[in-house]
Amino acid sequence: MADKIGNMSDFARIVGLSRPTVAKYFADPTSVRSTTRRLIEDALRVHDFRPNLFAQSLKRRNPRNIGLVVPHLIDPFYAEVVRRIETTCREMGYWAIVLSSHGEPSEETAALEMLLSLNLAGAIVAPLGHKSNLDLLQKLNKRIELVVLDARIGIDAPFVGTDNDQSISMMVDYLCRTGEPPCFMDMPGVNSNAIERREAYVRAMGRADRTPTVIPVDADGWNFEAAGFAAANRQIDIGGFPTRTIMCANDRIAFGVMAAACRRGVKIGRTADSDLRVAGHDDHPLSPFSCPGLTTVAQDYTAIATTSLNLLLAAISDEGLDAGEAPCADIPEGTALFPARLIMRESA
Repeated sequence: MADKIGNMSDFARIVGLSRPTVAKYFADPTSVRSTTRRLIEDALRVHDFRPNLFAQSLKRRNPRNIGLVVPHLIDPFYAEVVRRIETTCREMGYWAIVLSSHGEPSEETAALEMLLSLNLAGAIVAPLGHKSNLDLLQKLNKRIELVVLDARIGIDAPFVGTDNDQSISMMVDYLCRTGEPPCFMDMPGVNSNAIERREAYVRAMGRADRTPTVIPVDADGWNFEAAGFAAANRQIDIGGFPTRTIMCANDRIAFGVMAAACRRGVKIGRTADSDLRVAGHDDHPLSPFSCPGLTTVAQDYTAIATTSLNLLLAAISDEGLDAGEAPCADIPEGTALFPARLIMRESA
């Protein structure tokens, strides 16, 4: 009967090596002598032992674990950023511990408390916004290296996100050049992006010598499609929109606006027989497949994800990505804002 192997110490005893030597092999097989490596690998084929590297990392003086908290894993923006960060972490020998706050302050608090209870090298947090627990985020920032993603918040940590002033200004300029100037369909004030995009719209309209008009949404929370749908129906009920062009704070708001317009017989598009133009922000994966396809601006997922991890690893050690791999060659100290690209489709 084969000896029972419960942990790395048991395996080392069976192989006839010291536990530190076996641990060294699992950290990097090339770090041990070829004869030792063959001995361990022959034993692995016989006993099929696999150590709990995650648990081992949690005990290390220099852990290889990175925490990652986002508002919603089902949101395509956060899902893609998480995917890219996880992939790069694996390539660089780190574990990414991914948690979602599900749009709820209590869930975000629980996620942050979980990170505080673990032995981490650092963390990347996309906070909910004004409902986040700042005291807890400050505590985490003092305990480990921290990078804030997507939404600004009042703590002294590096921030990575989209340049909302650039992206909104680009869209306002395009819409003013190609048709009636846009009114702005707001989004629930869940985070700093809501404020930044609204204020960027007002500034851009001022530079174009146009009068800004903001349509508020009577909603709170992350159900953006429902908020846009309800706000658009209210506008139609009171006689229509201020102009025949609507610029939405994000694509999910735009989906709600387009659904309401379609159900009320309002034709969306940029053709002469259309009643309304609609534009969004973010380039949601469904944007090309809405009817009509949604004109929007695309955030740079690769740059945001790569730079977030690069800044964190650079703060932890010298293991950040090479400068040539970083998508932004000149990152302002403590902040990295990336420009968006205009994506023209049939809706505007």
